[in-house]
Amino acid sequence: MSKLSLTRDTGRFSTAQRIFYEDNGYLLLPRLVPLDLLEKCSQRFDDIASGKVDHGNMTVMRDVKDRSVVVKVQDLNFDGVFKEYIKFDQLLDAVEPFTGPNVMAMHSMYIAKPPDSGSGSSWHPPHQDLYYFPFRPADRIVAAWTAIEPATKENGCLQVSPGSHRAFPLLPHEYPPNTVNKFYHGIQKLPNSILWLDLEMQPGDTILFHPLLIHSSGINRTTRTRRSISCHYAAAECSYIEVKGTVQEVVSDEILSVLRRRFPGAEIKYDDVWRMKSTIVRGIRSSL
Repeated sequence: MSKLSLTRDTGRFSTAQRIFYEDNGYLLLPRLVPLDLLEKCSQRFDDIASGKVDHGNMTVMRDVKDRSVVVKVQDLNFDGVFKEYIKFDQLLDAVEPFTGPNVMAMHSMYIAKPPDSGSGSSWHPPHQDLYYFPFRPADRIVAAWTAIEPATKENGCLQVSPGSHRAFPLLPHEYPPNTVNKFYHGIQKLPNSILWLDLEMQPGDTILFHPLLIHSSGINRTTRTRRSISCHYAAAECSYIEVKGTVQEVVSDEILSVLRRRFPGAEIKYDDVWRMKSTIVRGIRSSL
């Protein structure tokens, strides 16, 4: 058996689980997160969406077609309730084989994918999460995505392309034709031979996946939301890279242009954005 390079043996996963991740780029852990914790996070989301609780430094995103509907809250590490998910011990125990013992929470979201209005706004095009991240190495980064409500083909569950984390480098991303969502860049030139797998999940189920794994989520064709919560973790020893001249320059320029309009005169670099968004959740902070 070849050396397992994407995980460390902490005793959390079996050899079979580690091999599965190496080959496929993801690992599904049933019922990892308790329902009472997820219910607590959902109540917090509802309180923020209704204006009962101030969102503080978190980012609130609304449906592009119905501005009364909150579809996402980002940067959950700024909130004590959401942080209970981000710092949940069993979740971090599952993350540590990928990152090592010093764990940074880099990007977090609560998503309430709404029923689609007919515009396709609930669709997320195929993409690689590494496209947004100005830090490396990629193998020391992992996403954790937990279903809060049942995720099905009908309501737009995650779709992954198994093995694409090894088959493809970081690919160019751009806005799909007729897109309606800001920052939902996607890969426009995928081979027709690429295989897709729908990952239907129950509340509490959690998928861990590599930042180069190509994935997407379908349109919500039901009358209910599809709620989930996620966090991207990285080893604290990761380092920031220069994105100028790379395929990531487009999205970094777009994000910085928004921030510079919001904070006129401020000198903001792309890695500054991530330093502000991130927090240490286990071990010692170093490079990030």
